[in-house]
Amino acid sequence: MREGSLEAPVRHPVDWQNPDFYDEALLDAEMRRVFDVCHGCRRCFNLCDSFPRLFDLVDHAPSEELDTVESKDFVKVVDACTLCDMCFLTKCPYVPPHPFNLDFPHLMLRYRAVQARKHGVPFAVDQMTRTDRNGRVAGKVASLVNWATATGNRLTRRMMEKVADIDAAASLPKFQGRSFVARAADDPPAVNPVGPAAGRKAVFYATCFVNFSNPGIGQAAQSILAHNGVATDVAYPACCGMPQLEQGRIEQVVENAGLVARHFSRWIDQGYDVIALVPSCALMLKFEWLHLVPTDHPDRAAVERLSKATFDIAEYIVDIAQKEGLAPGLRPLEGGVTLHIACHARAQNMGQKAAEMLRLIPKDAEGGRMGPAELKVVERCSGHGGSWGVMKGNFETALKVGKPVASQAVKNAKHYLASECPLAGEHIRQGVERLDPAQAASLEQLHPVEIFARAYGL
Repeated sequence: MREGSLEAPVRHPVDWQNPDFYDEALLDAEMRRVFDVCHGCRRCFNLCDSFPRLFDLVDHAPSEELDTVESKDFVKVVDACTLCDMCFLTKCPYVPPHPFNLDFPHLMLRYRAVQARKHGVPFAVDQMTRTDRNGRVAGKVASLVNWATATGNRLTRRMMEKVADIDAAASLPKFQGRSFVARAADDPPAVNPVGPAAGRKAVFYATCFVNFSNPGIGQAAQSILAHNGVATDVAYPACCGMPQLEQGRIEQVVENAGLVARHFSRWIDQGYDVIALVPSCALMLKFEWLHLVPTDHPDRAAVERLSKATFDIAEYIVDIAQKEGLAPGLRPLEGGVTLHIACHARAQNMGQKAAEMLRLIPKDAEGGRMGPAELKVVERCSGHGGSWGVMKGNFETALKVGKPVASQAVKNAKHYLASECPLAGEHIRQGVERLDPAQAASLEQLHPVEIFARAYGL
């Protein structure tokens, strides 16, 4: 048998409705089968912390093989997986259609689903995943919540660490008093009637993070599209379910998928494109839901339509540039950019669209301002992994995994630090702060679309 597969990876649906999916003996047998292949290969040794933990278990076992590793220790491997999908998409030579049929992330998902059904999700983690409720409640007292969750507030953060297991040093998202949906309704940007993309219509899926924590990303994206003639609307029916997926709560993810897909059906019927503002959410709408929502589910057709209609924001701007051309007005910016390509952007198999977008900003040859030569792209995991990276016991590991990215940001010494994933961007900034506090203070951490809007003077 040849080493690895030459075909493109094929993702099989997650068979979560099958009773065998939750059979612990069958799960253990499958984990041993997969882990034995991983142990014999070890290509993923530097990808995340799951694989070093697995290889350490084997190397320290009496036989130095998997047969003497106790099943109870497998949880250490599972706990370190952030479901980034990079092993499946970029490293593993044994993914389907190879006969070994390895899908490491979905195996970790299965383990978590079994544990969630058997034991439930830990209370503190469960509360963190309720992003819609948290955003609505925290928005009403945003200044108080932001004060309490600031890393400089040693009293409240130590209490949170003790009660909720959230590391006192981990930066947490801030909340806004007015959501992106509310701001877009109250003050929509004027659409340029002669913009090159006039005639296009798009609706933003606000995402829980942009809607409740960073509306500026959405406002920047909406202003760029309006300047280019795109008529836009904004909607946010519910979270995409990624926080619940990380905890193995597949039924909740499927419920959210149906709700969101039904909500966007009326826009798709009217010819609107759907734009997700965070790559994790775009990945869920484009691909992940298709692996989870059963083919006989009443909302399956709506989920499939939404998948075909969805764009990542950078992908959409680049599409306009390639098909209609961009509206004039882009100007060089002072300083360069260190751009982190988020794992869930890479998992969309669309190329480095954020980098392509930023390369559209013209370069001032005399001033040496931002252009292609001043853009440094880093394509490696930040280590954050959503809610995983802020938990006590995980935060320091997350910084360790993301250290190569932070080191590149220090080395490049650019003015802007950008990541398509806002959580990853802030995590990288914290990594830079550990390595070079002065450099961290000089960096402006933004989403790539905010930098592009700034180049437009919006």
